[in-house]
Amino acid sequence: MKFTDGITNKLIGCFYNPPTFCCNKIACTNTANGYPDVDDLNNVVLIRVYGNKTDLLIDREKEIENIKLLHSYQFAPSLYATFKNGLAYEFVPGVTLNPDNVLQPELWSLVAKRMAEMHRIVNAKDTSIQPMPMLLKKMERFFDLVPSRFSKAQLHKRLEGTFLPVERMRQEFAQLYKRLETLNSPVVFSHNDLLLGNIVYTQDLQKVTFIDYEYADYNFQAFDIGNHFAEFAGVDTVDYTRYPNREFQLKWLRVYLENYLLKTDITVDEIECLYMQVNQFALAAHFFWTIWSLVQAEYSTIDFDYAEYAFLRYQEYLAKKDEFLALNYQN
Repeated sequence: MKFTDGITNKLIGCFYNPPTFCCNKIACTNTANGYPDVDDLNNVVLIRVYGNKTDLLIDREKEIENIKLLHSYQFAPSLYATFKNGLAYEFVPGVTLNPDNVLQPELWSLVAKRMAEMHRIVNAKDTSIQPMPMLLKKMERFFDLVPSRFSKAQLHKRLEGTFLPVERMRQEFAQLYKRLETLNSPVVFSHNDLLLGNIVYTQDLQKVTFIDYEYADYNFQAFDIGNHFAEFAGVDTVDYTRYPNREFQLKWLRVYLENYLLKTDITVDEIECLYMQVNQFALAAHFFWTIWSLVQAEYSTIDFDYAEYAFLRYQEYLAKKDEFLALNYQN
């Protein structure tokens, strides 16, 4: 059965024995999300089929390496097999987060703790090498993949006024990146794609699990958090009024810092500094997915309006740019 219709890959659940059906639907703990009943949980393997040309955007060997690394720290599901255009991995029972339940204190606090633990604990095998943030290198790769002329004339006409020539966008990001480098955000092992659908909540265990580590790599701490906050808006229906307000962020960041720094006496200064960093790096997250969307608009065969998504992300970048860059903190 098809579990999700993602905007990058296809995700399919494969059962060794037929699952229980009721009223023409699979019996499950959350039928709206299509998850199997508890009796079927040991009977399913997830198959992720890569989207067309996504290997241009994603280093698949690195992805597999990341899953194995994170599984060794109990942060990722077991990887069962890989094949030419996908992989098979362990099913994690639960429900994915959404713009409503992510605001529940019992859920967002689990996410903050889990992200802090990942940032604090996970290290690649070769610790003698100073890790470099992936952001600039990955963005340069994305920029290089944006065509100077899109293959569909209508699409090209739709995009050219705002996004082409892409050199303008490249220069804009270079200026932003230069500013962000001065913030001295720590470089940690990051998920880099914590949209709400990539977080599974298992109620019985009071646990959240991060899934889909296609973009996992060392990166700025504040990018991972800022990107997650930006994803509160949703994907299928995007609403940036859902971006978490200052009061929510300060509570979230306190829980994060308590678990990242392993102390309870978190100071206001520590929270304010991270608040500034996170919101300015949220701008980079908007830029990251804007350029990603332009590449997908050219190559993806998935039924999703990537061009519209690029406009939404870039418009939000422009809308918040002056406000977020004006945030200042002096230690």
